[in-house]
Amino acid sequence: MSTFPALTHVALTVRDLSVSVPWYGTLFGADPVIDEDTDPHMHHTVYLLGGGTLIGLHQHETPAPSGDFSEYRVGLDHLAFACENRAELQRWAARLDELGIKHGGIKDAAYGSGVSFRDPDGIALEFFAPPS
Repeated sequence: MSTFPALTHVALTVRDLSVSVPWYGTLFGADPVIDEDTDPHMHHTVYLLGGGTLIGLHQHETPAPSGDFSEYRVGLDHLAFACENRAELQRWAARLDELGIKHGGIKDAAYGSGVSFRDPDGIALEFFAPPS
């Protein structure tokens, strides 16, 4: 095995698809490519992004525990979307402003620059550009 396989999809558990589906649809500027029950206990909605990456939103029949997402729990810390450069990152920060999505502004570090924001369940998301 010479190379590690590429990432194909990320599945996020959300509290309420009726809230999350329109929020992500607006963020992605896309309609879902899949919207179905996968078994009697779960429904999922899936978006196809650039590069063939799929982002799935899952709502389980078993209610989610109370409280919002926390990156301090074991599991996902955040999900980052790639920007080619800082100029593209600035455009995405402006797009978040247009959509009324609160974010932390562009933060620069030696390893790159990012804009952090959260979905309706508090899941940490980021647009990230490599250093120039």
